[in-house]
Amino acid sequence: MLHPPQSYQTVGSNWWASYIEIAMWIPQHPLLHSCRVHCTLSEYVLLTIHSQYFAQFGCIIGDEAHTFKAKSLTDIMVRSRDIKYRFGLTGTLDGTETHRLVLEGLFGQVKKVTTTKELMDNKTVAQLDINCVVLKHTEEEAQRVRYYTYAEEINYIVSHPKRNKFLKNLCKSVKGNTLLLFQLVEKHGSILYEEINKLDRKVFFVYGGTKTNTREEIRAIAEKETDAIIIASYGTFSTGVNIRNIHNIVFASPSKSRIRVLQSIGRGLRQSETKSSVRLFDVADNLTYKSRPNFTYRHFRQRLNIYKEEQFQYKVDRINL
Repeated sequence: MLHPPQSYQTVGSNWWASYIEIAMWIPQHPLLHSCRVHCTLSEYVLLTIHSQYFAQFGCIIGDEAHTFKAKSLTDIMVRSRDIKYRFGLTGTLDGTETHRLVLEGLFGQVKKVTTTKELMDNKTVAQLDINCVVLKHTEEEAQRVRYYTYAEEINYIVSHPKRNKFLKNLCKSVKGNTLLLFQLVEKHGSILYEEINKLDRKVFFVYGGTKTNTREEIRAIAEKETDAIIIASYGTFSTGVNIRNIHNIVFASPSKSRIRVLQSIGRGLRQSETKSSVRLFDVADNLTYKSRPNFTYRHFRQRLNIYKEEQFQYKVDRINL
């Protein structure tokens, strides 16, 4: 059974359970013997060298199959070409023909078993309430950034004092545990943490540099809290993290990635004894100048299309910044 590499970076103690599972499948493999102490991702690369080793297996299962476009994982699948039974499991595809064809080449024809909407309707997962908040910037600001590149626009947005103050006040106003997701650590995440940490709430900061055991401790604490705020990067908390006790999710940074959006929503759909619904606040920035919409506002429209395709209910509020 193959687990995607980023899962090991996010699930904390669950990584050892996943590793034990692999060790049970191939206990005599010398590479795994050398990895029992050094729990790294090196066996992913090393195992691709020994394609003949996989000939003894009759079934291969790939968890979070949408990540199998990564070279280390596709190499294993290609070198396991004689394995008859292949199962790839995921909740999200990126919607492109190329991604679907890559996965079908590795696992076989894609079969959609259910949808998130169906799971919500039969109360298997929490109900999702999407509040889209469009921040309307001034005409002077829109004129100033109209010829910015995408990177320049992102830098402008994440460093905007009024926008960051709005995010702080949003986290302050909502009740329950809140997961705020950002993209840039130093330019955005650190600034948000510094401001939000001034609130009379428990505030946690998680990014790629946070040690795995610390992430697991934060996850465990959040399960017991009722009014905490977790400020986390998309890369660490958008996939593979199981926190049932999340009541609010805030998209603080713009994204058009279908997988990132849906996986991030999935962090809040798990039910708990104290939660049957989750609210998503999708914060967007309208810097349209005359008839020229800005990059991130176009990405927001693409997110709306994702919500429509998934049959998610949403409403749009517009606020002058």
